[in-house]
Amino acid sequence: MYFFQTCSQHNAEAPNLEQAFHRMAQTEPNLDHDVSWFLLPSYWAKMVVALISFLCFANSYDGDFVFDDSEAIINNKDLRAETPLGDLWHHDFWGSKLSSNTSHKSYRPLTVLTFRINYLFAGGFYPVGFHVINIILHCTISVLMVDVFSILLGGLQFTNKGRRLNLAPKTSLLAALLFAVHPVHTECVAGIVGRADLLCALFFLLSFLGYCKAFRENKEGHNFSIFWVLVSVILGAVAMLCKEQGITILGLNAVFDALVINKLNVLELIQKLLHKDKSLENAGLLRKGLLFRITLLMSGGASILYIRWRIMGTGPPAFTEVDNPASFADSLFVRAINYNYYYSLNAWLLLCPWWLCFDWSMGCIPLIKSVSDWRIIALAALWFCLIGLICQALCSEDSHKRRILTLGLGFLIIPFLPASNLFFRVGFVIAERVIYLPSIGYCILFTYGFSLLSKQAKKKKILAVAVLGILLINVMRCALRSSQWRSEEQLFRSALSVCPLNAKVHYNVGKNLADKGNQSAAIKYYREAVRLNPKYVHAMNNLGNILKERNELQEAEELLSLAVQIQPDFAAAWMNLGIVQNSLRRFEEAEQSYWTAIKHRKKYPDCYYNLGRLYADLNRHIDALNAWRNATVLKPEHSLAWNNMIILLDNTGNLAQAEAVGREALELIPNDHSLMFSLANVLGKSQKYKESEALFLKAIKANPNAASYHGNLAVLYHRWGNLDLAKKHYEVSLKLDPTAPGTKENYNLLRRKLEQLQKKGGA
Repeated sequence: MYFFQTCSQHNAEAPNLEQAFHRMAQTEPNLDHDVSWFLLPSYWAKMVVALISFLCFANSYDGDFVFDDSEAIINNKDLRAETPLGDLWHHDFWGSKLSSNTSHKSYRPLTVLTFRINYLFAGGFYPVGFHVINIILHCTISVLMVDVFSILLGGLQFTNKGRRLNLAPKTSLLAALLFAVHPVHTECVAGIVGRADLLCALFFLLSFLGYCKAFRENKEGHNFSIFWVLVSVILGAVAMLCKEQGITILGLNAVFDALVINKLNVLELIQKLLHKDKSLENAGLLRKGLLFRITLLMSGGASILYIRWRIMGTGPPAFTEVDNPASFADSLFVRAINYNYYYSLNAWLLLCPWWLCFDWSMGCIPLIKSVSDWRIIALAALWFCLIGLICQALCSEDSHKRRILTLGLGFLIIPFLPASNLFFRVGFVIAERVIYLPSIGYCILFTYGFSLLSKQAKKKKILAVAVLGILLINVMRCALRSSQWRSEEQLFRSALSVCPLNAKVHYNVGKNLADKGNQSAAIKYYREAVRLNPKYVHAMNNLGNILKERNELQEAEELLSLAVQIQPDFAAAWMNLGIVQNSLRRFEEAEQSYWTAIKHRKKYPDCYYNLGRLYADLNRHIDALNAWRNATVLKPEHSLAWNNMIILLDNTGNLAQAEAVGREALELIPNDHSLMFSLANVLGKSQKYKESEALFLKAIKANPNAASYHGNLAVLYHRWGNLDLAKKHYEVSLKLDPTAPGTKENYNLLRRKLEQLQKKGGA
């Protein structure tokens, strides 16, 4: 009994569709036959999938830039118009040169290009446009899944006019809905950096559908289109330029060709190979151009990987032990057992996506070091299920079951291989985003299991209601998880209950609190991060910074010294240590720390700025000016360095040079009111009153509540002889800051002068 079924009013092709179903039934069972589910025309099925996938993630459209978005988007110079487009092809996902030792080697130029287009159309870093594109991409992918699942579950057959038939309309709709509403996809959709996975999945699916088109004119499997095979290879290359996993579609196309197009019996083929049977051609290996097509796919894949390797440069990316502790274990046994445990956790996230976390590293999952660890049960369960499925996929007498189970396992395992640590070390323990493509295999296996249960169940409606319940729960979980991805505060706090042992979670909560000015609460979380990971140098650095600002210099120095001892090339910690040492008046040590920071980071404008401040305190004026000039060369918009140069030159009587530097600075940063103020002071001393007045007024317009701006303008008017205006601005300054140094004395002098003038006038 079906929940909903349309009447047979599709179109003139309906008789052909019925004949196709009849032909299919003659060769293998129809998966839809015993399933109690909605039967919708293809157009309506896709509309339903699109609508539901949109509802799942719609509330993320106005979220902020969160977590990795800052590095991949806000701080990525490749998004800005001044960066040549050609640089995208030589930089990694984060904007670093691929040849750099610090590069993660994540080569995704097409994804970065879409970010750049987003940035240019929005006119800046406005996250709404970025989020909307992600939501649209997921909806599009979910709609394509209807066609993909109809092929994977129902087989590939065409009418005489070359129109592909959907032989599993109900189960393909169910599988597409399962994919569309899976909560594990939230990171890819609600996190803007997940664009890489979405674009990769889009071209991954287009490559698969393109490969299927190669057999549209196929008669009994003997003819195929080389053009569409090559298009499939090109689309696979495009998928890889969006994210590395994309290359795996070429292997999956080969598996699909062997199982569906050539109906290859893998077990029979293995047996023939083992027995050196000469009738391999009858097994399907050489029939129908399979070997030629696989050669094309393999050649294309090898060429793509070679070009990718040449662009990436030599050497894999460098990761640290906290990123992926199992990969640094000395024992092969410990590495193997933990990798398999990670696989079981990924499988569990697909089965029960309730405990989701933005980051699973840094102690979130303690290493298994002994077979007595109870978590070994998870490994046993995983391999028990996998071996059972593999045996059924290979040994079942039902060719339909063999095909679906093999395809399900193929789509589950093959796209996951780049993240498996088998071929190279990856920079994470678990990443929900890398399960986006493998979830296709999970949906196939789930749907097939549902069809088997439906076949056995007497009350099919109850089973269908249960599946509807799962879909509804997943929709609500997606909406809840999307809301958590809207801001860093919600995202980071949501992880505390999932991964309380993860030092990075506590670090990020602390950083978020510190950014909001809540230093006391931030200290608590930073201390917990350091307690959980005593080598967490970034937490030490940030904690040391806060303690420095609270004038707890002794502990700040201890933390920063430990950080640079653990990681000697940590330039930011060296600079902050120099600031603390400067505050403790240990000037020689501070100077040494600053130069060590610059040694490890050649282009470090903030460090040059702080070095200049040290030299200014030591009255080494030439050295100070040189340090600040270096800061402005490296970062032309470094307002503080420009300001300090103007003020130092002003204070030492070099008014002409101070004026020249001030004008140079304002050309580069024309809207900086602090620079206007500093230059106005210099011009006033040079008796260029009119120009000085204009700059003071412009600075006051930009920042009307700065008492010093009004006070210094009053001094200008006082010198200039505009006493009424001077009196007005002295009064405004004292109203804004009654304790402003010198202003009250100047005001009193002005009042006495005005009184004297009034007396003279009266006489």
